[in-house]
Amino acid sequence: MFSKSKINDPAPKPDSAAKPAAPAEPRKDTAEKPSSGEFKAAAPKAKPPASVLSPDLHVTGNLKTTGDVQVEGTVEGDIRAHLLTIGESATIKGEIIADDVVINGRIVGRVRGLKVRLTSTARVEGDIIHKTIAIESGAHFEGSVQRQDDPLNAGGKKQSAPAQQSSSPTPAPANEPAKS
Repeated sequence: MFSKSKINDPAPKPDSAAKPAAPAEPRKDTAEKPSSGEFKAAAPKAKPPASVLSPDLHVTGNLKTTGDVQVEGTVEGDIRAHLLTIGESATIKGEIIADDVVINGRIVGRVRGLKVRLTSTARVEGDIIHKTIAIESGAHFEGSVQRQDDPLNAGGKKQSAPAQQSSSPTPAPANEPAKS
């Protein structure tokens, strides 16, 4: 009771004096306040909500964002995000790269994250490269686990070199000279 009175008492007194004096002045004040940096700086700090891919959505292609993503559907492609949450009904076939990864569903592919968490409903078939990891009892995991201090940046360099080598067909050059 006393804290409300102390907080509210100073504010109504200036407002009470300003209200009868000029109704046009608050309009000028409100026009000046949005132009000041104080109100603009406070508004952009709000974090946007996570993007949600619903259970009936099937995505073929890569996803990349600096924000948060929650996948409940199916994604055939790589995903890069800040916080990635894989729902129980979700299936991901591709590589995952995120600062924080929470896996409740199924992943077929490599997982790279600073913090990786496999819940009891997780099903992972692939390697996990992490800084910290937590695997709950009941989680299904087939692959290797490797700790790195910087698992996010190391993946891009190592991954592009083998991809280039595997894209060149080895049997084709061997068959061509034999036919000639």
